Parts: sequence; structure tokens; C-alpha cells
Amino acid sequence: MRYYFNAFVAVILMAVLSTPTIAAREGDAAPVQNADSAGVESCEDKFDARQLILPGALIAVGAFGVSNGWMKRINRSVNKEMLHISGGHHFRADNFIQYLPAATYLALGEFKGINTCHNLRDRAIITATSFAVMCAIVQPVKHLVGERRPDEREYDSFPSGHTATVFMGAELVRSEYSLGAGIAAYGVACGVGFFRLYNNRHWLNDVIAGAGIGILSARIGIWMLPVWKRLFHFGDDSRLQLALAPTYDVANRGLLLGGVVVF
Repeated sequence: MRYYFNAFVAVILMAVLSTPTIAAREGDAAPVQNADSAGVESCEDKFDARQLILPGALIAVGAFGVSNGWMKRINRSVNKEMLHISGGHHFRADNFIQYLPAATYLALGEFKGINTCHNLRDRAIITATSFAVMCAIVQPVKHLVGERRPDEREYDSFPSGHTATVFMGAELVRSEYSLGAGIAAYGVACGVGFFRLYNNRHWLNDVIAGAGIGILSARIGIWMLPVWKRLFHFGDDSRLQLALAPTYDVANRGLLLGGVVVF
């Protein structure tokens, strides 16, 4: 049993260590220098087919486990091991931690001394695009596949949406900031993937596929930024402006938050 659990950890570590960092090429966009400290070496806005290898492999392995008998036995072995480790206890913080890398991607570049490839507006567009792509993949697949969760509550186990969300954010952090920030973000992502198994909410193949979808969604979000710039005619000198207006709905006794975003 422990063999399969260790294999799961090895797969996730391989995903982190083999995530490619593409060296800057002539003509690539230069990093946005926010301070004098050392920062990122390159910007990865341009499509590179090599960056499809890792997420494609993870998605393929995860999809293979939906109907393959050998992989299903591994799923059950890992699940049994996790139930033994957890003792029936659950760690619910993964419901919130899944958003931490994406929030870090948006906010970290606003601190003095942090070099980035994109300003806040561009990072917001990339995040929104990545999240939309991820949801467009995860939610339909969940309903089409209809895999039963380990806790037998629902039939929407494959793929793991929590894992997709956190790996999307981790890949965005890795592509934007220093190696240390990327490793930390991927560490958080691996932790969330682990706790989806620990909480008896997903099978191993769900988590593997979710990681692949998250990384792929982040790459698409980054690659689409130049397309949005051409379509909507905004340049690098424009900035994101946000205005929020909270209101209280007396009839429904609820707090509403309205906002306007100007690019």
C-alpha cells in the first residue's frame, strides 16, 4: 500500500521539478522592472509547444485511470492508505488554500523590490482567462465522466477542481517570479492535492489530471494576453483601475458589492 502512496508523491515531485522555465529569446517581452533587486529572467508570453508536454502527460495519466482496472486498483490502494493516515479526520482548509497561489500571483508584484513580467492589469487579465479556461474544462468533464467520489457523496470526482485551481495559480507564480517563489507555490499546490486524497474527496487519478488541467489553463491564460491586447487595443502603458461600491439590500438583508474595472 505504501508503495503506491510513495509513487503518488514521486509523480507530484517530478511534476514540480520538471516544470520548464523557457530562457528568454530575442524579441520576447522584457520584464517590468519594479525595483533594483534580481528578479525573473524571461517572460513566457509566446506559445511554446514544449510547455504542453507536462500538463498533457498528467491529463493523459489521470484520464487513463478513469476506466483502467490496473489504475483503479492503485486508486483504491492509495485511498485505503489515506484513510489509515487520516483516521477519519478531515482538513478543510484546502477549500481556501487552493486560491492562495493565484492571489499571490496578483499581489506579489505590487511589493517594492519584486520584478515582474506583467503589470497588475495584465496579471488580472491572465488570471481571469486562466480561471475561465479551467472552469470550461473541469465542470463539463465532471458531468460527462460522472466518476463517483471515494466518500460516495457525488458523481463528479474526475477531475479535481481544487487541484486544478491551485496548480493553475502555482504555474502562474512560477512563470512570473523567481525560482524560490515558484517552488513555494508548487509546494502549496502539492499540499492541496495531498489533502484532497487525505479528505477522501478524490482518487489519485483525479488529482493528477487536475494538476495537468491547472498548469495547462495557466499557460493558455498567459498565451492569450497578446491576443487580448490586439483585440481590445490596450498597450503596456495603461493601468488597471478598480472602483468598488458596497450597498445593503434591506429587503433581502444582504450586503452587495458593485464594482467597475477600467483598463
